Amino acid sequence: MKISVAGTGYVGLVTGVCLAENDHDVTCVDIESHKVALMKSGISPIYEPGLEELMNNNMDRLHFTTDYKAAYKDADVIFIGVGTPEKSDGSANLSYVYGVAEQIAASIEKDCVVVVKSTVPIGTNDKIENLIKSQLKHDVKVYVASNPEFLSQGTAVKDTLHTSRIVIGVEEEVAGERLKEVYKNFDAPIVVTNRKSAEMIKYASNDFLALKISFINEIANLCEIIGADIEDVARGMGHDSRIGNKFLNAGIGYGGSCFPKDTKALHWLANFHDYELKTVKAAIDVNENQKLKLIKKSRKYFDNLKGLNVAVLGLTFKPGTDDLREAPTLVNIPLMLEDGANVRAWDPIGIDNFKKVHPEDVTYCYSIEETLKDADVCFIFTEWDQVKHFDLANYSKLMKNPIVIDGRNCYDLESVKSATMVYDSIGRETIHNLEVSLIQ
Repeated sequence: MKISVAGTGYVGLVTGVCLAENDHDVTCVDIESHKVALMKSGISPIYEPGLEELMNNNMDRLHFTTDYKAAYKDADVIFIGVGTPEKSDGSANLSYVYGVAEQIAASIEKDCVVVVKSTVPIGTNDKIENLIKSQLKHDVKVYVASNPEFLSQGTAVKDTLHTSRIVIGVEEEVAGERLKEVYKNFDAPIVVTNRKSAEMIKYASNDFLALKISFINEIANLCEIIGADIEDVARGMGHDSRIGNKFLNAGIGYGGSCFPKDTKALHWLANFHDYELKTVKAAIDVNENQKLKLIKKSRKYFDNLKGLNVAVLGLTFKPGTDDLREAPTLVNIPLMLEDGANVRAWDPIGIDNFKKVHPEDVTYCYSIEETLKDADVCFIFTEWDQVKHFDLANYSKLMKNPIVIDGRNCYDLESVKSATMVYDSIGRETIHNLEVSLIQ
């Protein structure tokens, strides 16, 4: 089938490459010529494990262009996979989606199905259909369908090729049948609904997971107060099939391009209709507070960070990606700098992106050892494997004051007990194996 995909970000490019892997002829469209040139040469403009390799394996079925008219005019199916960034009031910015819809209306010369892959507020597909049909330049039939994605950064290729479900929201049977044909080689259950239900499935799924993360973080905070261990608690909860063990890892909150944006967008949408989603609002509030957990913990050891050498391990919001969107470091490092700290930071792939935000006031290091040298305190923000497998003995060897404040619970407490260090994590006992107190 001849398919075009608008947008080559996480959603668009991963979708296009995975559809090509399943024998479709795919043209990916982007307005940025330098990105198109990169992709034509086999280089992915985004970091995503396995994506570039899969892209190169399917170059005979993949095409990249800035010429949207040529890409859209005779496509059987057009996927819209552009970004819907958060606006200042929490609502979704749909300008890119509507822009693509206008281009489609001006370009298509045959009947086709337009598929909205981007995460959009409930009712957006109806508006896109009205927009396209009102601006059509040729006498063709257009069907608009909702087909939300359920991928996670760092595992996007696997999540797409081996998805837990394919959700198709349509108002006409012909559109549903066309999309079933698109996905015939995907081994996943297909859920067919109307468009608004499909749009809501995406938001409800992401917001439920955000709720789960915020809930376990609140329980972790209480565990610290009463002396319980959050990992034991989560393990006990996870054996209940009604709860499950996914998204029960306590930490310093969720980040990335989906959960923060989608919780705020659904909360905004409910308010627009004079209804308050109290649970979603609570998840948003808990997550914002949780991001500051490590800075608050540091006050137990230092009145402030002025003049101190601060080591930061991990800059991205999660391992396996170079994405910084809503990463806790974007909130915490500016606070450290305002406090007067000398900040040294390490991340295996996120440094170049972080430099765009802090080009000069942070010292960037290319090994954990370099970052820790002579540090007074270490903050762990991302659970990279390099951090999780780091020799605990090196903290006391390299740091001036081996105080490690871990926002991702990277280390087993029994292992820490044999190391000379202070280890303060989330929802667990603080291990204090130094002979003298370091509190100022």
